[in-house]
Amino acid sequence: MTLHNSISVVKPSKKMTTDDPIENVLSGSDHTDSEVEDADASQPVSRGIPTGSNIIDDPNIDEIAADGDLAADLPDDSEFIELVHLKIRSMDDLDLQRFKNLKSLVLRQNLLESVGAVKYLPDDIEELDFYDNRIKHISSHINEKTQLKSLDFSFNKIKNIKNVEDLVELENLYFVQNKISHIVNLEKMTKLKNLELGGNRVSKIENLDTLVSLEQLWLGKNYVRKFENLGALKNLKILSIQSNKITKLEGLDELENLEELYVSHNGIEKIEGLEKNSKLTTLDITSNRITKFENLSHLKNLTDVWASYNKFESFEDVEKELKDIKSLETVYLEGNPLQLKNPTSYRRKLIMFLPQVEKIDATYVR
Repeated sequence: MTLHNSISVVKPSKKMTTDDPIENVLSGSDHTDSEVEDADASQPVSRGIPTGSNIIDDPNIDEIAADGDLAADLPDDSEFIELVHLKIRSMDDLDLQRFKNLKSLVLRQNLLESVGAVKYLPDDIEELDFYDNRIKHISSHINEKTQLKSLDFSFNKIKNIKNVEDLVELENLYFVQNKISHIVNLEKMTKLKNLELGGNRVSKIENLDTLVSLEQLWLGKNYVRKFENLGALKNLKILSIQSNKITKLEGLDELENLEELYVSHNGIEKIEGLEKNSKLTTLDITSNRITKFENLSHLKNLTDVWASYNKFESFEDVEKELKDIKSLETVYLEGNPLQLKNPTSYRRKLIMFLPQVEKIDATYVR
């Protein structure tokens, strides 16, 4: 599965340690106040090396165009503009008001601190992408672009979700790796399909009741302790809450259309609460504290079960829960006692108990 941003689903790897990683997750030691390392771009780019009063030209050093020159050659009727990794510091110099037909503006990986110049953009622009800049505040002019379908502020320094309240046409909203603590001001986004808030400081799932079209919710690497306030998300297909502080699988009963659930690197102790989630195809419970393999046999649509680095000891329990799931293709169970205590027979036993499986721990059976 291809993901938009870097807080993503990662399949268990043989490089993972067998130590219990949840200790770091629960203590929050994997989160720092400075989660985005800014590139050192404080020094201007020079064409030469000063020695005394003379300048020595260096043909190996590229000249960086002034911000105003970067868009100069673009035709006035451009609908799509991408200016990526160009050390742009200000949108004001780009003369954006001349692009009357602009539908998409991508300014990824630059040095922007403000996006107030969006006021010069057409009111019917559909995509704005400011991924990986230095933005701390969302300009009120963003709220004027009510035809936006996609908005990306990932990898910035934003603390508050605001000035997006009127973006009623939004379908994709990305705030990955910022400093956001509360989910707010999304109430009018009834068309939103994908919300990415991974790598923030969110401690509570809240204020999502009106997001009735939401299909994907990404909350990995936050401080969430509990599944709650999800009942209104009837169309949710993907839920990712990896690397949080979850200790119990609960509150998922009303997510009957859920297809993928990612809860690795938490403190979960029991497989439970999935009775109504019969459409699940992928379940990731890697690196938790689960001791018994149970309560999965009713999930007849499962194709992938990722359960490495827990405390499973019984091959018989695995067989009981998974043998009759004909759709099952992949299982990850390495790092559990059943593998660590039976290194030579482990794989052979799984093949015998689960003949339908095509891949075990990243290696194809046949």
